[in-house]
Amino acid sequence: MNLPELPEPLPSPVVDSHCHLDVTEAVSGLTPVEAIERARNVGVTRIVQIGCDVEGSRWAVSAAEQWSNVIAGVAIHPNDAARLGSALQSELSIIERLATNPRVRVVGETGLDFYRTRDADGHAAQRESFAAHIAFAKAEDKTLVIHDRDAHHEILTVLDAEGPPGRVVMHCFSGDADFARSCLDRGAYLSFAGTATFKNNESLRAALTVTPLDRLLTETDAPYLTPMPHRGRPNASYLIPHTARFLAATRGVELAALCRALNDNADAAFGGCW
Repeated sequence: MNLPELPEPLPSPVVDSHCHLDVTEAVSGLTPVEAIERARNVGVTRIVQIGCDVEGSRWAVSAAEQWSNVIAGVAIHPNDAARLGSALQSELSIIERLATNPRVRVVGETGLDFYRTRDADGHAAQRESFAAHIAFAKAEDKTLVIHDRDAHHEILTVLDAEGPPGRVVMHCFSGDADFARSCLDRGAYLSFAGTATFKNNESLRAALTVTPLDRLLTETDAPYLTPMPHRGRPNASYLIPHTARFLAATRGVELAALCRALNDNADAAFGGCW
């Protein structure tokens, strides 16, 4: 395994608000048990495990039932929605049923991705799927976790048309300060990943500075989006301290205070402590 070393532990517990433990194992060989233990050793005590298709969503539910510090998200990822064709409705029906499980706190990641899906039919399927997930989140009082890539305006258009659920998280926030304000105006939490540490992401850091401390989350999206100084190597929840320290420095906030806010915000964003 080409895994980075453990960073210095955080002074207060923090939640990884978006992780793929199953994919992390496939990419790096780090088992979920090892990933959870490494995270705990550096102060990342809770994890939101996200499914992106039916198989991954079932895995997420199983993980949340097995480990008390893990909660599950279930969804059809927008790029998968675009590829499913006539099978989309049957897959959505399975997600709807999975969303009733009490260990599922999240419907997502859902949303729109116009970077990898560029055809009109694919965009239409993504919008249909996104609207369905919004309905599931509202019906079950779950948190909606949104994937948004190159689709800022369209994300807001669908949210406004459908009406958002009570809790919304913008996963791996990728917009500028103006888009951040638009999401915040709709009551969303903004989750910042390792991408915030990348050198050329000034517009993202501008978005970070306008995000109120009580609307801020952090995540890995592991095994992707590894923060500096380990960009290019596999990511995992135990690397959250690098991102958390960067967020604190950028905001000019004491690290311990930031950690407490991140932890409290995760409770609020995902429907209470777990």
